[in-house]
Amino acid sequence: MFLPKYPDNPTPPPAHTHAPTDPAPAPVRRSLPSVSVDQKTVAAVLVGGVVLTALLAAVAVTAISVAVAAVVLRSLLRDHHRR
Repeated sequence: MFLPKYPDNPTPPPAHTHAPTDPAPAPVRRSLPSVSVDQKTVAAVLVGGVVLTALLAAVAVTAISVAVAAVVLRSLLRDHHRR
């Protein structure tokens, strides 16, 4: 049912018969536009990266501390209900 169906008389692929009459022209090499970056831009990007990394770390630490607090509260409440 899931087997492929092959043709009864397989035909070979057609042969490549034509050849280019003249060679293709060489591609034109273009240089990339130069980008001038001053020190203020580099400093701004670095400061932005540091700030974003610090915010991400703060969110991660907050999430871990909330998870630990939830586990501790759950354990305390479970012990309280057992008594």
